[in-house]
Amino acid sequence: MIEDMAGAVDARLTGEQLQDGETESPREVCWRGKGVAFAPLDVDDAELIQVWRSDPVAAHEIGMWPRSLSAVRERIEHDRDEHDRDDFLVLLPDGTPIGHIALTDQDMVDGTAEIMLMLDSDHRGKGHGTDAVDALVDLAFGELPMHRVQAVTHTTNTGALGVLARAGFVQEGVRRSACLHRGHRYDVAVLALLRDEWQALNRPRSWDVLITGR
Repeated sequence: MIEDMAGAVDARLTGEQLQDGETESPREVCWRGKGVAFAPLDVDDAELIQVWRSDPVAAHEIGMWPRSLSAVRERIEHDRDEHDRDDFLVLLPDGTPIGHIALTDQDMVDGTAEIMLMLDSDHRGKGHGTDAVDALVDLAFGELPMHRVQAVTHTTNTGALGVLARAGFVQEGVRRSACLHRGHRYDVAVLALLRDEWQALNRPRSWDVLITGR
């Protein structure tokens, strides 16, 4: 798990160590990027996750069904014990939680993983999704031995496709009629970012943000 990695310790900040001008956050921040920070997802976040999962737009885009609060808590506890995934709460600089992001299906031998992102409806379309994806792929390639990070989404999910494209992901293909949601079948786009493509991206990395504040 990422919070156990010695290489990530230098990048870990507490709420009191946020950059100048930012409001103190009670959450331990374990990673940050431009405009967002990550805190380890906790069972106490279950109510937030339940609300976000219950949003019909998010449910359609991510393919998640609403769950009871107890079921969400159980899922968080289960996922926290898994060694092939890391789940984070996405925070604004003032500590406001705006989403859930995860790096799942981590294969340390092949160097592959998959990214999942769910944002609060009030915070979509403001660039936070791209900032969060940028920060997570920096972690995947900068702190973990990943060679390929994958993402999948409905071909009709133009918002997610735009976020992924801005983060450098390349669409590799379409799995036709691969998802059944609320009685309708949808095509699923498969996108990925490779290590050498990430290295070629012309943008600051998360550790540059820590140093420069930009």
